[in-house]
Amino acid sequence: MSWRVVVVTGICKLEHRLGFLVCRGEETKKVFMDEIDTLIVDSTAVSITSALLCELVKHKVNLVFCDEKHNPQSQLNAFYGRHDCSGILKTQLAWSDKVKNAVWTEIVRLKIYQQYKFLLELGSEQAGLLESYITNIKDGDVNNREGHSAKVYFNALFGLNFKRGDDTYLNGALNYGYSIILSAFNREIIADGYDTRLGLAHKNEFNHYNLACDLMEPFRVVVDRFVFSNDEQLSPEQKHNMANLLNREVKIDGKNCTLLSAIGQYCKSVFRALETGDVSYIVNYEL
Repeated sequence: MSWRVVVVTGICKLEHRLGFLVCRGEETKKVFMDEIDTLIVDSTAVSITSALLCELVKHKVNLVFCDEKHNPQSQLNAFYGRHDCSGILKTQLAWSDKVKNAVWTEIVRLKIYQQYKFLLELGSEQAGLLESYITNIKDGDVNNREGHSAKVYFNALFGLNFKRGDDTYLNGALNYGYSIILSAFNREIIADGYDTRLGLAHKNEFNHYNLACDLMEPFRVVVDRFVFSNDEQLSPEQKHNMANLLNREVKIDGKNCTLLSAIGQYCKSVFRALETGDVSYIVNYEL
């Protein structure tokens, strides 16, 4: 199983040679392709061969490109994640609104539960309010408990003046980490044969990753925890550490695994819930 998260910076050329990713810069470095789970190209001065791009797709490597400000900007995905993706798409299109609402309600519950646990660990008095939201979510979250909990949660973490969307270090760091998590969900969704554009609650026609935005919600707290404990400027070293969050150890169904593995198991459980109409299939992870 692949496990390495490789971050490439500076001026260099990336190519494929005999089963290895070869990085030619001031020094020449090699990484065995089968070991790479995620490759982040964090420089616009990197050149990359088409032969390598093809091999990365064949090996199902999650490839993320950053812009001139070192923010994740795009991702390379295969056209077909599995051989029966057309059949999977028909299944996806047949998901009923009733089932989608039930699954989205469970996803929101899991997200608020993760936020509640974090605030509880910090000794925040706002944890009790989030706990009350968990039991007050209506079908499809029509009463917007997710939005209310987000406001309470972020104000408890970063102060009453904090607003998502402001041009601040905190939002830049959160956005960077969320993009890395999002890319992992995109890869898993496509590998399972589903279309990332067809979401449950996220339905923006300009968003190519609506479904990934839905499924990743309970996992955002992993990034929140990192940013909360690293209140400095987002240095290259911190970005590398944030990318390596994908390799941190968590528990799912009581078993230890990496966050990457947990994301894969969680996605499959959500798809099973959508296909059967039984949300009890959806697994939760523990930090």
